[in-house]
Amino acid sequence: MPEPLRLAGRAVHEILDGQAGRLARELVRGFVAEIPFYRELPDEELTSDIVQITELNLRLVARLLRERRAPTTAELAPLRASAVRRAQEGVPLEAILAAYHRGAGRIWDHVLAGAAPEDLADALAAGRLMLGYTEAVTAAVCAAYRHERESLLRQEQHARHAAISALLSGEPQATTGIRLAARYLVLTVTLGAHPDERSATTAARRRLHRVREATQRFSAEPVLSLLDLTGGLILVPELTWDSAGALVAAICEAAGAQVRAAGEVAPPEGVAAAARLTQEVLDVVHLFHHPPGLYRLADVLLEYQLTRPSEAVSGLARLLDPLTDNPDLLQTLTVYLETGLDRRRTAERLHVHPNTVDYRLRRAVALTGLDPVDPAQLQSIGAALAARRVMNRPRPAPPSSP
Repeated sequence: MPEPLRLAGRAVHEILDGQAGRLARELVRGFVAEIPFYRELPDEELTSDIVQITELNLRLVARLLRERRAPTTAELAPLRASAVRRAQEGVPLEAILAAYHRGAGRIWDHVLAGAAPEDLADALAAGRLMLGYTEAVTAAVCAAYRHERESLLRQEQHARHAAISALLSGEPQATTGIRLAARYLVLTVTLGAHPDERSATTAARRRLHRVREATQRFSAEPVLSLLDLTGGLILVPELTWDSAGALVAAICEAAGAQVRAAGEVAPPEGVAAAARLTQEVLDVVHLFHHPPGLYRLADVLLEYQLTRPSEAVSGLARLLDPLTDNPDLLQTLTVYLETGLDRRRTAERLHVHPNTVDYRLRRAVALTGLDPVDPAQLQSIGAALAARRVMNRPRPAPPSSP
């Protein structure tokens, strides 16, 4: 056994060992006074668990000072177990480390009290041992805390994915670990590319993290989501349609890019149908090149209906078949309707003279028999243009043979 370190004529380890219980209670009172989170802990926990682990630390420090060595892995086990419990309770890691570091400072002040100049060598040796103890404890506590938090996060993520799967399968009663809300805002979104991002980089993943954080701020309950770098599905508990626009605006700001979204409010048993509908509505929004923003079925009723299988769709598309061999006429008619029948704006967009627009429109009327000046025929032209867009959209490739 090495010669004990001495300060003020006493063995350093005896200074701590003999007063460990009193010092532990004094240290815990200091934690409560100086570390805000500790003031939120119940008295029962402070006077039992926290005091006990503090006293254990004091006796460990006394042993290390007596034997002049660093702590072993086995000796740090109770501290790791305590860190795991604090992680489970949601105690911030910075509060735990603040307690350890402030406690070490108070211990050092207590040990040095009354030391004389002739104690310098032993004081320096004790100081090195205290620094080694603090380093070892910090590493052990951080590792145990992080491991437990990651485990809890994996469990929470598993529960959330299980809840989403149950809701999308139409069996909300199968959810476990997540309390279902009475209703959800079911939101399907597409995220435009950020102008500074080239691909699925770290920056893009950080953007996705910001989007998740933005959606969570709209609910006190866990938001369920299936998102990737291009968008996906978001289920926000208890959010009404009146707040949906603000949510999409927040997502847009977090993403730093254009966002198109389709939403519906539904109870748990209606989430599956709402998810299918919002995806279909969003498909329509993209197909017809609608601007970024929030949509629901009522906003795209005609376009939505035209995308449903029907003989009427092909019949509407055929109304403009006489223009197939005249792409300039078809383009002019399309832009004319998009500009609200404004011949000058149409001419500007097409980079032609307004008289050219007039000529092309007369040719289109002559070939199709449909005049946009007639309100009834104008509706037919609009529907026919929409039907042609539906008929001309790319078809999914057939599955390859195994």
